[in-house]
Amino acid sequence: MSHCCAPLLLPLLAVIVVVSALPPVIRIGAIFTEDQKDSSTELAFKYAVYRINKDKSILPNTTLVYDIQYVPKDDSFRTSKKACKQMEQGIQAIFGPSDPVLGAHIQSICEALDVPHLETRVDFEPSFKEFSINLHPSQEHMNQAFQDVMAFLNWTKVAVVYEEDYDITSSKGLFKLQDLVKSPPTQRTEMYIRQANPATYRQVLKEIRQKEIYKLIVDTNPKHMYKFFRAILQLQMNDYRYHYMFTTFDIETFDLEDFKYNSVNITAFRLVDVEDKRVSEKLAQMEKFQPIGQSILNRSGIIQAESALMFDSVYVFAKGLSALDQGHVLKPANLSCELEHPWEDGLSLYNYLNTASLHGLTGHIEFIEGRRSDFKLDIMKLKREQLQLVGHWSMGHGVNITDPAAFYESSVNNITLIVMTREEKPYVMVREDKNLTGNSRYEGFCIDLLKAIANQVDFNYDIRLVPDHMYGVYDPETKSWNGIVRELMDKRADLAVASMTINYARESVIDFTKPFMNLGIGILFKVSESMPKRLFSFMKPLAVEIWLSMLGAYVLVSLTIWVVARFSPYEWRVPEPCCLGVLEPEAEPEVYENDFTLSNSFWFTIGTLMQQGSDLNPQATSTRIVGGIWWFFTLIIISSYTANLAAFLTVERMITPIENAAELAEQTEISYGTLEGGSTMTFFRDSKIGIYQKMWRFMESKRPSVFVNSYEEGIKRVLEGNYAFLMESTMLDYAVQRDCNLTQIGGLLDSKGYGIATPKGSPWRDKISLAILELQEKGTIQILYDKWWKNTGDVCNRDDKSKESKANALGVENIGGVFVVLLCGLALAIIVAVLEFCWNSRKNAQTDRQSLCSEMAEELRFAIRCHGSRQRPALKRTCSRCSPGTTYVPAALEMPHINGVNLDPVLHRTWYFHQDGHHHSHSPPAEAANPHTCCDPDEWDNVLVAEKHGL
Repeated sequence: MSHCCAPLLLPLLAVIVVVSALPPVIRIGAIFTEDQKDSSTELAFKYAVYRINKDKSILPNTTLVYDIQYVPKDDSFRTSKKACKQMEQGIQAIFGPSDPVLGAHIQSICEALDVPHLETRVDFEPSFKEFSINLHPSQEHMNQAFQDVMAFLNWTKVAVVYEEDYDITSSKGLFKLQDLVKSPPTQRTEMYIRQANPATYRQVLKEIRQKEIYKLIVDTNPKHMYKFFRAILQLQMNDYRYHYMFTTFDIETFDLEDFKYNSVNITAFRLVDVEDKRVSEKLAQMEKFQPIGQSILNRSGIIQAESALMFDSVYVFAKGLSALDQGHVLKPANLSCELEHPWEDGLSLYNYLNTASLHGLTGHIEFIEGRRSDFKLDIMKLKREQLQLVGHWSMGHGVNITDPAAFYESSVNNITLIVMTREEKPYVMVREDKNLTGNSRYEGFCIDLLKAIANQVDFNYDIRLVPDHMYGVYDPETKSWNGIVRELMDKRADLAVASMTINYARESVIDFTKPFMNLGIGILFKVSESMPKRLFSFMKPLAVEIWLSMLGAYVLVSLTIWVVARFSPYEWRVPEPCCLGVLEPEAEPEVYENDFTLSNSFWFTIGTLMQQGSDLNPQATSTRIVGGIWWFFTLIIISSYTANLAAFLTVERMITPIENAAELAEQTEISYGTLEGGSTMTFFRDSKIGIYQKMWRFMESKRPSVFVNSYEEGIKRVLEGNYAFLMESTMLDYAVQRDCNLTQIGGLLDSKGYGIATPKGSPWRDKISLAILELQEKGTIQILYDKWWKNTGDVCNRDDKSKESKANALGVENIGGVFVVLLCGLALAIIVAVLEFCWNSRKNAQTDRQSLCSEMAEELRFAIRCHGSRQRPALKRTCSRCSPGTTYVPAALEMPHINGVNLDPVLHRTWYFHQDGHHHSHSPPAEAANPHTCCDPDEWDNVLVAEKHGL
């Protein structure tokens, strides 16, 4: 029988074990301060216990019973006594209190007795605490959230206002934002810390206003928030320039009606996302619960963060119990603070609580070592109508702004911005009509640009001129700024629209938008008179080195053609031409002549250089090469000279004593300066480039001062002469286009841009930058530029020839190649002449039956001995049977007596070529005068004898 019932009893026992894992009643304790009695936090705790007991899906067989104790604030002794009393009654967990001092004492008791402690307070200690489950985001994470938002908003100067006796630890002066102050979001961020209480709110805020701080982080008691708001309104610190970030999670519960329509910026984090459907359903059920439902929520139907955290903490405890119910038996125990015996099941319960994960009123809930993790904060921003969700912050992802424009929204229709400017043509000009008032008194490029930006961004403005008529420069002696920069730093202006250059020094104290115009520094100078006419102006087209090179080439070519003609046998000819190559008896040549004497050679080259020609014509190949290459040389030279001469005669060349900044710095006769207190002066003063440092030392030491107070004064000094004005290129272009007596010297010295200036951290900077980019893309800014620079009707109609255009003299780099060609041609001619000389000497040597060296030596001695002689004696050998087309080469040889025959030394030796191809060399006797009769055969003996002796 017992064996048969055993299988049935085992499941029953298992059910009994499972059912008895949790006791039917779980006692929990809660400690609230006396001022929290019947508060929304206590009511939220009670309502949560009620909901869990009603919902059997969580703890179906267990009922939660709470024990609430009220303690005086800051009375740690009585609080500890009441907590120990609750421990003796067998509670399984303690909730609260929210006071940081009392909470620390309760935590130590729970840690000693191993009882879970569920908290909803700010915990300043980052270290891990045993048996503590805290649903409030840690201050470490909150500081990081504040830093991320400040970095997104580009806050550089922040004031932190905290209440003296609110949310501080036992260490006086240590407040919960201390880590934020120690580690600002950027190195440029300046943090100012001020304590305050309701009695000193106005004094502290007034001090912050005097320090020109417009970004505030406020950590004050929510009970005193309305007093803080009243102080803001009394001091009129509620316009668009101010931005308040509150540390409270309950910004939605405050009355912000006085701040909705004056553009003040109010930002805060939110834990309870009322837009979440699950949260809104729970709140709706809570509100319907009578009689305490409406007391938990405020009049707007929104629950406070502390109440929501308390509500969620009860559900976390229930979730942990539910998880423990499935695998562990919980045995309640009556504990004693005096004996300090830990609860055996306390650690197990704490571990289940630490692993709980659920979605509550404060969003997703889970823990790491008892601290809230992976949570999300909503970023709320006050707009005209109400607070609206503009983004989120989460652990690991940082700031995610879903509506960036919300941070720059302002009630522009009701705000008039103060726009500071300076009168400067054509940017800002005052109309001559005295009947005009307000903004209509001004006109110019910047005025039109401001109007276009205001229409696009939608704001009103009031234009004012800067009192000291300065753009703004830093004075190292007084360590202060002047001009427009000073006005922006003192918040006496909201914008500065002028020809104001963006540079590092100004950007460090004010903000600039994107540049609306790019420019650089140029040199304005007076146009000099035209170059006076000179007697030898015709020599200007060619450089001096070219003229000297031409002279050298002329002498070299003349000498070369003379020498080559002397050596070449083909340049020697009979003084008078023969008919059919046969000489009459009375015209027998005694000498041969060469036309290329030294004087004729010089005349030949100068004649061809002047393109007039010459009656001398080269005959030999070598001389013709010299002549041809010389003619090519003269063609290039004369053509180049003629073309450049035309340029010199047609272009009006202007005299400019300086060409660029380097030449300006090297001289001291011409003074130069800049605008006083402008970015150009700052550029030279702070430059590290040697030439600009030298120019600054000159300008700084020059007396009288070379600095001017306006561009008009600088232009006037330039027109007076002997002065160069260093100014921005846009103004320079405007001046040059309207006065033909002005010109720009050299190029631009740097590159920079004009921008619209705003105070540091101004919400208008980014919006105006976007407007400028859009106007540039549409071409609106270019249209405005053309309107005020080119289409005003007073533009100088200067002739293009009056501009400084120069025809430069041709130098070696331009036509030096033709000299190289000439030298190569001369070298080739000399080589050909040498070849002709050698070839002729070789033929003579074969005919005369003597060595080549002796023949060449004889010819060379004659060439050297002639000393420029045009003629040379000739030895003639004639034969009646010789061909009329005889060719001869003269040689210098005196004939001796041979075999009693007196050979006439005056006669030339002549080569006769017979028609049969044989040739003979002989000295005809005196009686053989008739060239038509052949020599007597007997007379050949004398010739043979002479040849035998080598004569």
